[in-house]
Parts: sequence; structure tokens; C-alpha cells
Amino acid sequence: MKKTRAFDVLGNIAIVNFPDEFKHHGRTPKDFNKKSLQGAKDKIKFAKKLLKEQSSIKTVLEKQGKVKGRLRKIKTKYLAGEKTKEVLYKENACVFRFNIDTTYFSPRLSNERKEIASKIKKGDNVLVMFAGVAPFSIVIAKNSKAKKVYSNEINREANKYAKLNIELNKVKDKVELISGDIKRVIMSGVNTQGRTPKNSFQEFLQRAKFDVIVMPRPKLKDSFLEQAFMLSKKNTRIFYYDFCEVGEAKLIVEKIKQEAKKFKKKIKILKMKKAGEIAPYKIRLRVDFQIL
Repeated sequence: MKKTRAFDVLGNIAIVNFPDEFKHHGRTPKDFNKKSLQGAKDKIKFAKKLLKEQSSIKTVLEKQGKVKGRLRKIKTKYLAGEKTKEVLYKENACVFRFNIDTTYFSPRLSNERKEIASKIKKGDNVLVMFAGVAPFSIVIAKNSKAKKVYSNEINREANKYAKLNIELNKVKDKVELISGDIKRVIMSGVNTQGRTPKNSFQEFLQRAKFDVIVMPRPKLKDSFLEQAFMLSKKNTRIFYYDFCEVGEAKLIVEKIKQEAKKFKKKIKILKMKKAGEIAPYKIRLRVDFQIL
């Protein structure tokens, strides 16, 4: 049996990322077919072994390809166990339901969510951008004394699960779901000036800005810092996530400073932290900074 890479466990589902040795390439069509068939058998054999060794795992899926696009979707293939791609996952005294293929969720950010929640002050109004099925939003709501958490996500399927998760965790009074592209959401809030707002978020934009903005960004060209600055005020704390090569963290900090200068905001860098590895020599970086 060939050695596999580390697999993620989400609830009762294991997602395995097999190494290249499993992706056989024969020199002839006949050779290719024979090796591909053997590779498929090896994967199923491993999956069944995993089910036998770990009773908590009920389904084994194979990860196919990388996380793609702003919606951060992945594609998985069923290998063994119960035929489902819907997960019930628990962390930080919270529970989350979501579909692995249609929504994004990273169990590796569990400690990040807990740490961010610990930094929220009593009475803070918090915005979570790129919120997905609302893990950051809900962990903050349940593990801090935030006044209100606004959870923004563009993926409609993720928003359906976010709504369910808000109900499952009984935080409807603290978490408000704001669906759609944050750029359009902001403009719709700004354009209600002098008219009756359509929702409490637009009403909030008319009279206040956020104490905390959390930005667990996917890997995008756009930093979305312009939108964060538009929604900030003096002393707003921003938790900004980005990606870079090992040793290049200072370039991300410089980018933030340049963006702040561009939009005429004075900032103070509070902390720079490695928030996990995403590939060899590539990291997720968190930069905490404050508006002055």
C-alpha cells in the first residue's frame, strides 16, 4: 500500500488527498488502463481500511484537484462508507452543517476562530467578510460578548447552510446574515441615505461603522481592503488573511500599508502571524492592524 498524504476529518467524513503515485500514467492505452484500475482498487482498499480502523469515520471521499475560485469549492469522489457529502461538524462549542462540494470549510482554522473570538471586546460590532457557512461568525457570537456579528458571504449555497447553522447554534439574536458581494452590499447601504433602509445592516451603515472586521480571504487578486476601510472608523481592528511564500510576510504588510495610504487611512500594525501552511514553503498569513 502506497503512503498517502494526511487526510482531513470533518464530522464523520474523511477526505483523502492521494499522492501522485496513485495517478498512474502508462505508456500505452492498455498499460494506462491496467494501472488506473489498480490505482482505483488501492484507493478503495485504503478507504475501507480507514473505516475499519476509525469507527468515528462513516464516509471516505477522495479530494480531486485544488480549491478553486472565490467560492472556494472543491470536488470530491466517493470511495467507501455511507454515500453522503453533507457533514455535521463540531468545534469550539459550536456545530456546523454543510456540503463538502458546494461550500468551503477549513477545520484547520479552528484555533484561528477561537483566537479571534478571544480578541473581541464586550459590545463590539463585528463584520465577518468571506464568511462561508458562518464558522467565524458563530464562534465569535458564542465565545465572546460581541454586541452583533454581521456575516457576509457571496455563495448562495453557503448562505443556506449559514442560516441553518445560526439556528442550530441559537445565535439568531447575535448573528445577522448578509448575503451577496460585499461591494454591492456596501453600495446598497450607502444608497439608502435619506430613505428607509431595507434591513438592519443598511440601517447600521447609516449610523455607525464596525469595531472589528474579520477577513478570512480566499486566494484572490483583490485584497478587498478598500471595502474594509470604507466600513472602518477610528480604532477599528482588522484581522486580514493573505497568502505568501515563506519569508515574504513583510511584502503583505507593505501591501496593506500602501492600500491604507491610497485610501487615506492611518494604521498601526499590531501583529503578524503564520496561520497555517497551505503548500510546501507557502503559508496563510494573518495581519492584525488598527485604524488610527
